[in-house]
Amino acid sequence: MPHWLTHLGALGLFSVAVVDSSPIPLPLPGSTDLLLLWLVAYGGDPWLLAAFAIAGSLVGGYATWNLGRRGGEAALRRYVPARLLGRVVGWVERHRILAVFLPALLPPPIPLLPFALASGALGVSRSRFLVVYGAARTLRYSLIAWLGVVYGRHAIRLWSGTLQRWSTPLISVFVGLLIAGTCFGIWKVSGLRKIDAADKRALHKAAARACKTPEIA
Repeated sequence: MPHWLTHLGALGLFSVAVVDSSPIPLPLPGSTDLLLLWLVAYGGDPWLLAAFAIAGSLVGGYATWNLGRRGGEAALRRYVPARLLGRVVGWVERHRILAVFLPALLPPPIPLLPFALASGALGVSRSRFLVVYGAARTLRYSLIAWLGVVYGRHAIRLWSGTLQRWSTPLISVFVGLLIAGTCFGIWKVSGLRKIDAADKRALHKAAARACKTPEIA
């Protein structure tokens, strides 16, 4: 295990949790869970680390919800695969609480991004989203921290015995993919803003034409 990774600490975990819950794709799903587990296993304070993971996830989750609220249908079309869009929208419309709670609680491959976006786009209130999402993340990361306390040393021994020599290449690949994913996420957000600006200009032009059209008596 690279020594610098164990020194990321709570602030590093917070940063990973923000990105992990945002529209920016991480190369490894569940990166926050793995980093939390590892830091606790290496002797970190489980309560402090879990709290930072929850706080970072709330920041990232709120950013995703807000992107859905502001982008609406355009955001859903841009970020959610067409084969999933109808089912995600239907689930959020029928089960507004469970559609937030379950994806935030369950690990990969259950996707979080489509449901958080749809919650914002389909009118789930900010307070309801944050309360339900925060409760789910609290349960999830508290469990991960407990697993780190109880079973973390076994994972460390496994790593040291079999995967240690591959640690630097694996981390290098992860960082490279993270940078690429960040650039991709920024590109998609900027594209969504351009679409939103174009829609607003079209609405203004339509309103201007309607004002110029004389009323028929």
